[in-house]
Amino acid sequence: MDILLTHGYFLAEDPHERQIMKPYPPLGILYLSSYLKSVGFDVQVYDSTFGSMADFQALIQQEKPSVVGIYVNLMTKHNALKMIPFCKSQGCTVVVGGPDVPYYAENYLAHGADVIVRGEGEYTLADLLPAIAKLGVNRLHSIAGIAFRDEHGQVVETDGRPQIADLSAHPWPDRDAIDMQKYLDAWQTHHGYSMVSVIHARGCPYTCTWCSHSVFGNTHRRRSPEDAANELLHIKERYNPDRIWYADDVFAINHRWLFAYADALKARGVRIPFECISRADRLNEQVIDTLVEMGCFRLWNGSESGSQRILDAMQRKVNAEDVQLKTQMLRQAGIETGMFIMLGYKDETIADLEATLDHLRKANPDILLTTVAYPIKGTPYYADIESDVLRFGDWASSSDRDLTVAGRYSRRFYSYATRWLVNGFNLHRAKQENASRLRQAKMRANVLIGRAGMAALQFTQEKETSELQLVVPTIGKTS
Repeated sequence: MDILLTHGYFLAEDPHERQIMKPYPPLGILYLSSYLKSVGFDVQVYDSTFGSMADFQALIQQEKPSVVGIYVNLMTKHNALKMIPFCKSQGCTVVVGGPDVPYYAENYLAHGADVIVRGEGEYTLADLLPAIAKLGVNRLHSIAGIAFRDEHGQVVETDGRPQIADLSAHPWPDRDAIDMQKYLDAWQTHHGYSMVSVIHARGCPYTCTWCSHSVFGNTHRRRSPEDAANELLHIKERYNPDRIWYADDVFAINHRWLFAYADALKARGVRIPFECISRADRLNEQVIDTLVEMGCFRLWNGSESGSQRILDAMQRKVNAEDVQLKTQMLRQAGIETGMFIMLGYKDETIADLEATLDHLRKANPDILLTTVAYPIKGTPYYADIESDVLRFGDWASSSDRDLTVAGRYSRRFYSYATRWLVNGFNLHRAKQENASRLRQAKMRANVLIGRAGMAALQFTQEKETSELQLVVPTIGKTS
């Protein structure tokens, strides 16, 4: 075995994720697996989703792989930091990649990783594996797209590697390497339908300041419409799912591609209901009609705020009124709409929050999900407020999702603000639907509680403070 690929998402060990119960196969490492196999490497995949840490450790002890590659994101970081030292204790070389890794390379190396992969991993791993076998882990200066420690213990970041230009030249994800039936059964059991995820494009060219581009960069590259349609036909024939989740960052970004893809699916007799993420500015009547024809039943839109001032500060390049219009058009076309809202962005005021509630009432999405802004290292948002970034706990015991901002309204304030916003919108929907007086009364009470809590914390001027420790930059490039 040349490499064992894995990730740190253990569903059985995460009560919150078990409650949601919407697992998706780890497409990132499945793409790595299929590519490495296609160029002659012996690859094994351990899919931790339905496994356990004990199962993983038993496999490592039994197989003793020479190299273990671990994919890490914000959600799986803590498990990865347990997996790395165990693999090292068994004599394995550990390579770590994924969106959380590039800007914390020195931290991951300090916690036992031998090599950090920055950006896409296919070509990098194909060059890296034979180099490790020949040179060891301290003389990898010629391998682009990595970080490691040299013979003197100094962190070295090599030159970046160009993004993969032709995605259609690569094989589809290696779904045969995992037990796909477990995913289908989990969805069927908990939601009444089966779901399979696909991704036909990599990257997003937009400039939203809070969004991380650490793996795919500020690019947008697509598989050809024919190759994408062939994969959907294969999925239909092999797994026959009830629904598809398109994991592309902005599914309808390229209209010519979308129309060609719709035609290619129709030519193959494939129409599987699906949901996706897109942007209001990439929607028009023809695009929406095409999405309906293809089977789109739900579209998610990252609205983020109803305040145009905040949207502009985020560099979202969208107009709040256009978001409202396109959400209404989608609903009129029979497509369920989901909307993401972000509270707590830099310099947000009460007036901005009120504008967001007004925006939601006008847009009237079917589903609303909220979050409070957190600065991810490497993003323009983080760079803009770096001197005020606060972390609860040390790096190993927290993630960027735990970061907050000194001087911003407190976490308690945003808990109340979320309560006020969500219930204010739900009350609006309940009135439209002639919900019971009792249900409306409960929502109205939560609106009042939320707003009262916000007002009280405004009055006391409760802000995020140094009860959290300031983040200190931990990595610089050396060569």
